[in-house]
Amino acid sequence: MNRPCTIVIPCYNEATRFPFDHFMAFVEENPAMHFLLVNDGSKDNTIALLQRASKGREDQVGVLDQAVNGGKGEAVRAGVLAALRRKGCLYVGFWDADLATPLEAISQLTTVISGRPELAMIFGARVKLLGRRVDRRAIRHYLGRIFATVVSTVLRLPIYDTQCGAKIFRVSEETVALFQSPFCTRWVFDVEILARFIQLRGYNMQLVQQSIYEFPLEEWRDVAGSRVRPQDFVRAFFDVLRIYFRYR
Repeated sequence: MNRPCTIVIPCYNEATRFPFDHFMAFVEENPAMHFLLVNDGSKDNTIALLQRASKGREDQVGVLDQAVNGGKGEAVRAGVLAALRRKGCLYVGFWDADLATPLEAISQLTTVISGRPELAMIFGARVKLLGRRVDRRAIRHYLGRIFATVVSTVLRLPIYDTQCGAKIFRVSEETVALFQSPFCTRWVFDVEILARFIQLRGYNMQLVQQSIYEFPLEEWRDVAGSRVRPQDFVRAFFDVLRIYFRYR
C-alpha cells in the first residue's frame, strides 16, 4: 500500500509514558498512515515497546534504534532522513511521543498542505480559542509567549508557536537540505530548522512567510511527566542566540 506521509516519533525513556493502546488503535484505523518510531538511546524498555508496536505491522510502523542518546533534535533528524528515502513519500513530519497533539490532527495538517502547493511546511499551533481544547499550564504558556516573541524578533518572522511538537513538511530537495547536517543546538532545533529555511530561501522573508502555515490545533493537552522545565527556557534563549550568529 502506498503511504504518502511518514510521521517520525522520537522516543527517549518512554516505556511508561508512550500511550501504546491509543497509538495502536490509531494505526489499526488508519492503514494509509506510516510511522517511524526512533529510539534515542533509551535506558529503559522503550526499544522493546517500539518493537512490539511494529511486530506484524512492519510495513506501517518502522523502528529506528539509535544506540546513543543524541537528543530529540538528532533523533528527529535521523528519522526524517530515513523517511525521505522511502519511495512514494510525499510528506514527512514529526510528532511528540506523549501524543499531546492527537494523532487525528495529522490528516488535518496534510489536507491543508496538500491543497496549497506553495506551502513547504505546516506547523501545529497551540492557540486557546473558543471551541478548541488547548490545555496548557499557565507558566509554560507565558514562558512560551516570551520565547516566541524573542524568536520572532531574531528570525524576523511573525511565528506564533515554534515549539509545538506537530510539524509536517512537503518532501523536496529543500527538505533534505533542512535535515542533512547535524543541528548546532540541542534544545531548540525547531527554530534552527526555520533559520535554515530562511537561509535556503535567500533571506526573502515574503517568500518564507508564503511557504509556512501555522494550523491552530483543535486539541492539545499538557501531559504529566513532561521533561521540559522552566529553567530549560533559559538554555533555549542562549540557543536562539547561537542560531542567530550562525545563520544571520
